[in-house]
Amino acid sequence: KRVNGDMKNDLDIRTKVNNYLQLETPYAGETEVLHYLEVLRDKIGWNAVKAAVKKPLTGRKIGAYYGCMLLRPSTTMQFDDPENPTIIEDFIKALGATPVVYPMRNECCGGYLAMEDPSAANRRSLAVLKNAEEAGAEAIVTACPLCLYNLKKASGSIPVYYFTDLLCKALGTEE
Repeated sequence: KRVNGDMKNDLDIRTKVNNYLQLETPYAGETEVLHYLEVLRDKIGWNAVKAAVKKPLTGRKIGAYYGCMLLRPSTTMQFDDPENPTIIEDFIKALGATPVVYPMRNECCGGYLAMEDPSAANRRSLAVLKNAEEAGAEAIVTACPLCLYNLKKASGSIPVYYFTDLLCKALGTEE
């Protein structure tokens, strides 16, 4: 979304990129870029997702983890409130589980620190996992691959899923 916005709004960047790519038709950011969660919410709809669920996650208490980058910068991402998002909780509900809201769901997992100071990233990620567990979460779901990596590497006591993994479980397409 950020790059597409640059292509749409920044003539210098657009010119450099199009000169480099040498496309038949120059690109000017006209594509609508959507996160897969936006597709599920806005194009398919939570009711349709719920209707497609074959193995509801009933009884499961799952904490949504947004981290610090999924919704930011909010002026670019523009798909949920960056301070009080609900898209992953709505996703969890559509799969039949109960969302658990906890204070650290928007905090950084230490992603930017993972290479330079892995122990700092581990501490941040463990704090998130502990916070979610203390609030009653039995698992965490995220839509950020870097957050998934850091949270899984932290080896907390609750499982961490990428949102598409939970979707496959609920749709009955998981082996």
